[in-house]
Amino acid sequence: MSLEIPEKALQWQKKAREIADKYVRPLAQKYDRLQEYNWEATKIVAQEGLLGCFIPEEYGGADGSVLSLCLVVEELAKADSGYGVAFAVNALGSFPLLVGGTEEQKKKYLPQIASGEKLCAFCLSEKFAGSDAGGLKCRGEENDDGSWTLKGEKKWTTNGGVADIYTVFAVTDPTSRSRRISAFIVEKGTDGFTIGKSEDKMGIRCVPVVETHFDGVKLSNDQLLGGRAGLGFKHSMMTLDLARPGVAAQAVGAAQGALDLAMVYANRRRQFGKPISSFQMVQALLADMATQTEAARWLVYAAAAAADRREPNVTKRAAMAKCFATDTAVKVATDAVQVFGGYGFMEDYPIAKFYRDSKILQIYEGTNQIQRLVIARNLIKEASQLTHLDAFIPEETQDLYGATGIEFSDDDNITSTEKTRA
Repeated sequence: MSLEIPEKALQWQKKAREIADKYVRPLAQKYDRLQEYNWEATKIVAQEGLLGCFIPEEYGGADGSVLSLCLVVEELAKADSGYGVAFAVNALGSFPLLVGGTEEQKKKYLPQIASGEKLCAFCLSEKFAGSDAGGLKCRGEENDDGSWTLKGEKKWTTNGGVADIYTVFAVTDPTSRSRRISAFIVEKGTDGFTIGKSEDKMGIRCVPVVETHFDGVKLSNDQLLGGRAGLGFKHSMMTLDLARPGVAAQAVGAAQGALDLAMVYANRRRQFGKPISSFQMVQALLADMATQTEAARWLVYAAAAAADRREPNVTKRAAMAKCFATDTAVKVATDAVQVFGGYGFMEDYPIAKFYRDSKILQIYEGTNQIQRLVIARNLIKEASQLTHLDAFIPEETQDLYGATGIEFSDDDNITSTEKTRA
């Protein structure tokens, strides 16, 4: 496939880098310790239009590009992985509107999100339904007048509390397998909607992650995403196809940020009369970190470009990018701590935060174990396009020379040709 980054996307990247250097990196340690949201950076991000980079112009955004989103997220995460999450999850909460909203819903909410007037959050996971999105218990019950009542709670709502708009997934038809779930648009301040426990996290501490509670929340039919019930699971999967490159971009930014710090420190730190960057073992660490980060970067860009083109294999590409890039972020952060040595373990050095922040990347928006299953299942489907290779793989037969009384079970790894010949 060809991959050319549009000039507009590069402009977004440059603008994000400037904001990251001025408003994100200098405040990263402060908000990590306080466990508070960086409103200062968000105010500037909104003023500069970055919150609309992934929203089409017709809905108040810019170019509606997942690739632009990834370039922006990468720059912000390079300065502070936690803030990269805070920015990217705004897109995660918005994508259900983009892929499944009615025209009226898009025109009402997306311009508010693009301008930064309102932030968005995504409510899918529950205490007992993480990777198993089909196991949701939160209920949406239709009333006689066509309105809906939402009952239940959600876990790990990122940006919960600071967000104004929430896309919430709930069971509306428990008897159905394919049409079981629907999505709703819930606004902050709605009666019965409250923020519950705020999580005390190991990393990404500047972005709030909370429980969200829906105690008989009354919603009009206009707040049913897409105006039809039963499309929630489809909308959630389409959303994740578009959002996972953004998570992968967070990982690339985190990896690059850790690598940059490790390179600077390796040149400054002296042992045995010379900088440790002159030692071959340190050089090998840096070389591997750089190579893996660059490989992850272009895998992410390719997945984002595929998402923008709505290619049929975007699910596999998004899963591959998310899996590889987030594994890379954890490895690079770990090796960066090793370069820093004992100082890397100290919280007054910035690399410790990169290490703490990186782990969650392998978990949220689909664990990497789930990503590998998604990739493998798509590969197995694609194998049907490779039947022309059958002729090049020898097929063995086994002659039993008239032996009788042998039965074959379905578990036996024996072809129909072998059974016939026996």
